[in-house]
Amino acid sequence: MIELHCRVHASAFYTRAACKLSRDIYKRNVMSQNPKIIAVAGKGGVGKTSLAAVIVKLLCEHFPDKKILAVDADPAVGLSTALGVDVTKTIDDVRKEAVDATQNGKMSVIEILGNAEYSIEEATVSQNGFSFIAIGRPESAGCYCKINTYLKDVIGQISSHYDYVVIDGEAGIEQINRRVMEKVSHLLLVTDQSQKGRNVVATIKKVADELVMYDEVGIVQNRLSQEAMAQKPVVDGIETLAYIPSDQSLALCDMKGENVFFLPDDSPLVVGAESALKKIHIL
Repeated sequence: MIELHCRVHASAFYTRAACKLSRDIYKRNVMSQNPKIIAVAGKGGVGKTSLAAVIVKLLCEHFPDKKILAVDADPAVGLSTALGVDVTKTIDDVRKEAVDATQNGKMSVIEILGNAEYSIEEATVSQNGFSFIAIGRPESAGCYCKINTYLKDVIGQISSHYDYVVIDGEAGIEQINRRVMEKVSHLLLVTDQSQKGRNVVATIKKVADELVMYDEVGIVQNRLSQEAMAQKPVVDGIETLAYIPSDQSLALCDMKGENVFFLPDDSPLVVGAESALKKIHIL
């Protein structure tokens, strides 16, 4: 019972600490303009992570003087591979460190907050014109609530440092439903040619309309066959920003173990992503 009480107390303490840290960092680092936060969501297996990675690539190429952050908010941690990033520390590692410090009682509140801020910066990897941070694994099987709450705080903390933030959300609607992405400027929903994929993005849009603040939303239909490219299927009530056929150059990069920065400019995914970003006024 005592151990349970300590865990509950630590969790509540850390939530308050994270909120205070968020406010303090934001006050010290307010930018003259709001960052553009692009959240990418969709069911698994539709190329969501590859699209998010290519968006980072395009932003780096079009805006070399801007600060760009990639957030891997999918516990599968695929964005790091797609971007060629070696992850050694995650947001969840930072959370665990702070909770452990609270439970041990060896550090003051100020010390814990300071260490958490430093650890978040330490977990951010910078390379190829962008920065990267990963959420990491959930606390236990099937429970994402505490991680999602913490990720929301962290996104709020660090986004003020950047001009563009690209979030690769987990497959399905979990993170939007948990309001991790409650403040984004652009919501990109990814589907393949399957009816199930289109149903999922329609559901995500419905949930987002109630829980997520966004300026623009659109669908990217990816990995389409020649027949689907000719038919150009639609999802009622949501604009399709791009129709992208299966990309053999991406498959070749995957086979070679290369990241998306090796994709040629005429790659269907690169061309389609660029078209989508232009339609939502990012490029």
